[in-house]
Amino acid sequence: MSTIALDRGARHGLTLAWRGVLKIRKNPEQLADVTIAPIILLVMFTYLFGGALAGNTDAYLQTLVPGVLVMNILQASMTAGVQLNTDVSKGVFDRFRAMPIARSAPLVGAVLADVVRYVVCVAVLLLVATVMGYRVQTGPVELLVACGLAILFGLCFCWAAVFIGMLLKTPQAVQGIMIVLIMPLTFGSNVFVGTETMPGWLRAWADVSPVSLLSDALRGLMNGGAIAGPLAGSLVWMAAAVAVFFPLATWAYRKRV
Repeated sequence: MSTIALDRGARHGLTLAWRGVLKIRKNPEQLADVTIAPIILLVMFTYLFGGALAGNTDAYLQTLVPGVLVMNILQASMTAGVQLNTDVSKGVFDRFRAMPIARSAPLVGAVLADVVRYVVCVAVLLLVATVMGYRVQTGPVELLVACGLAILFGLCFCWAAVFIGMLLKTPQAVQGIMIVLIMPLTFGSNVFVGTETMPGWLRAWADVSPVSLLSDALRGLMNGGAIAGPLAGSLVWMAAAVAVFFPLATWAYRKRV
């Protein structure tokens, strides 16, 4: 019986994920944060800090691109919470409640629809980085694994955004809180600079933060270098994010609707 319920929930989730994809097709401006924003960040930080931190922009790009990829995926993950909150505010979930679908399907559908956004983010960032002079130093298999890891990271951590989206009352509040949480998480990491010169308290966090660990794992996969340690740490963080925020998001959803 439980297997049947899981199959039913998966089918309903995929159906609602397709609804999310259709919304993107009809409103492509929703992709601004995964197309325009990555370009601005990459260009700005490369040419502002590249010469000062690495001697030249080409050398800095090799370090920056994997980190900015993680940063942009994390920022893109907050959209699921904002859109779900918008649907609740507009009464869309009242219709879902009246339909014979699994209770978790709207949440799962919104998260799965975000895969399209993550793929666009990765493709745009790597294309622009290549034009700017970045070159993958490993092979196509390692690059695909790195892209898959980045997308998986977004899928895991977007459950935090879903939880906040179900908890707060307005989309504006969700976006504001997510920015407050994401900014120190991304800037308090090794995305832009190494952790060696940081104060001890900040370095202690930056060395074990999920953003730093995944950035190092992607650097190993894309540029060559150590992979096992950062990858293991990243997977632990991803599993923990799902284990903590998926139940919380489901609880907040049931309480809200």
